[in-house]
Amino acid sequence: MHSSILAAALKHVPQHGFTREALTLGAKDSGYLEVSVQLFPRGVFDLINYYLVTQRLSLKDRVQFPAEAQLGLGNRVRALTFERLRANKDIIHQWQGALGHMSLLGNIPASLKELNKLADEIWYLAGDTTVDFAWYTKRASLAAVYASSELFMTTDISKDFVATEEFLDRRLKEVRLVGGTVGGFTQYVGFWAGNSVNLARSWGMRI
Repeated sequence: MHSSILAAALKHVPQHGFTREALTLGAKDSGYLEVSVQLFPRGVFDLINYYLVTQRLSLKDRVQFPAEAQLGLGNRVRALTFERLRANKDIIHQWQGALGHMSLLGNIPASLKELNKLADEIWYLAGDTTVDFAWYTKRASLAAVYASSELFMTTDISKDFVATEEFLDRRLKEVRLVGGTVGGFTQYVGFWAGNSVNLARSWGMRI
């Protein structure tokens, strides 16, 4: 019941945004009474989170790398990241409203948790198998890159989001430069401790 309502509600997001109205219409489309939306304890955020989770899980079906392609790890990460961004094309004009809900104090932990899961999924699908300290830094850096690129995309009016693609490439290059110059365990810890607040802010969170 919950999933069917949320899936139906997503069809109304391009027009109505991530709103209670979209949830209500989703309930009606699924054959349930409007009062059914009260079953979602977090309200609109449940719809936002459902969107984030379903987009993350469907990424593996949208991007596959043939063995003969012989793409490097970095190129595979880039391809997966931009594909996830491109999946927002139909709702991106509504995303700033969604970020407002995600920035509410009670929703921040779940929002950041899902962002980190996305970064983990992208590295996994790209074929990364490292288990050392770099595992954490790479995922934290990709989460920051994705969040800032997605926020940039909300104001991108270029055709096929070419400007967002260029922004993503610049951010990925910056991360590679930082990764090559920041050395030592304590320096890494300090860098990412400070970056955690910037990460949240780059996704529109008010902290």
